[in-house]
Formats: sequence, C-alpha cells, structure tokens
Amino acid sequence: MSSVLITGASQGIGRAIAVELARRGHRVIATARRPETLADLPVDQRLRLDVTDQDSVDQAIEDAGDIDVLVSNAGATVRAPLESVPLAEVERLFQLNTLGALRVTQAVLPAMRKRGSGRLVFVSSIQGRLVLPIIGPYSASKWALEAIAETLAIETGHFGIKVSIVQPGAVSTSGAGKATAFFTDNDPYTPLHQQLGTLRDAAVTAEEVAATVADTIEQPEPPLRVPAGAPAERILKARKEAPESEPFMPVRLDW
Repeated sequence: MSSVLITGASQGIGRAIAVELARRGHRVIATARRPETLADLPVDQRLRLDVTDQDSVDQAIEDAGDIDVLVSNAGATVRAPLESVPLAEVERLFQLNTLGALRVTQAVLPAMRKRGSGRLVFVSSIQGRLVLPIIGPYSASKWALEAIAETLAIETGHFGIKVSIVQPGAVSTSGAGKATAFFTDNDPYTPLHQQLGTLRDAAVTAEEVAATVADTIEQPEPPLRVPAGAPAERILKARKEAPESEPFMPVRLDW
C-alpha cells in the first residue's frame, strides 16, 4: 500500500480522506495546523503542517519519511462580491488554496523525481472550471491551482509522477457555512448571496469525495481531472458544452 500525506486533514473532506485511505490499508500521514485535532484519526502519523509556512512544511515532510502520494486538500473560502471583497482576503485564499498547495508539492517532488514515481492529487472544485457569483475569489484560486496541477502533469510525467485533480461540487460539510462573508449594509449584491443556497441542493458527502480520491490513487493510470459525484459530472459536462461567448451558470439566478 502507498504512503499518503494529506494536508488539511482536521475536518471535512481531508478527514474523510484520511479515514477512507486508512480503512483501505494505506499508510496515512494526516496533517493540520493544529495536530491535536487529528488525535482520533486511525492513521499512522499526525503532524503539524501549515501550508502557508515554509518552515512548517519542511519539518513535516522531514518527519513524514517516504511519501508516495501527496493529497493536497487544505483550503478555505469566503463570500463577497468582487467589487468590495477585501484584497487581503483574496491574498489569503491564494496563499492557502494555491501557493500553499505548490509549496508542499515543491517539498515532496525532489524525492519523487529521484525515485521515478509518485502521485500528486489536488482537491480542487468544479469552481476550478467555472465561476459562481459571490464566490469569485475562491474560484480564482482554484482556477490557478488547476493551471499549476496541469503544468505539473506535463513537467513531471517524464519522471514517473502522475497528477490528478479531483473536482467536487457542493459538499455537505461545514466549510461553506463557516465562510466569512463581507457585505455592507443594504449591499446591492445581497440578492445574489441569498440565492447561493439553491446551488447546494445536490450536495455530496465528504465520504463520497474521499472514495473518489482513494479510487484515483489506486488507479494505475488515473485521469488528470476527476469529477467527484454525479452532480459535478453533470455540471462540468454542461460547462464543456456551453458556448464560450457568454458567461456560464449551472443554475438560473433571479437577477
């Protein structure tokens, strides 16, 4: 079985991935900014890893030992219109969702390259291929992440490294509910924000996403992009078939 390091394993999708991979017999290294949140996970190692801190990343990779697979899952989101979202929040999302993923990847790649094998699995989103109003900063960070992942697939494939991007749609975790919202009094964009709930009607569970990640890791020749669940497959298919001459929305909004 593979030795798998997971970032952002304290809750939600990351936690479910750790449980699923451990159940399948993999050696799991679960990481989080606060390792005490990992205490009840049935994994081999529990390490502190803050993807935005180079020293933290370097120490975790050293402590983890051999890593066959990196599951880059740590991430966050906000709710705000682009007209008024604090740019510091956009920078924070890119530091965590995008540059954080690249920082950990850079730490594990040299050993994988020298060994001639390895897997990089990036937990992205359908929003890595389309946009949703009020969640634009998150979408931008995931589009950038997918550009990084696809570039890595081209650059590192020659060295025996396989790259996959897992793309869930709405997931029934607490992440969306905990997202900080930035709206002013009588904000003109509030009607759009109020309609976002309709996009979560077809949410899948974190366990379903975890099974998709585990299946991808265990495939001898995994695809580059892997939709997680039927709703994601349906929306991404519609996006692919939609004309590029106008914005695409997966549902009709009253705007």
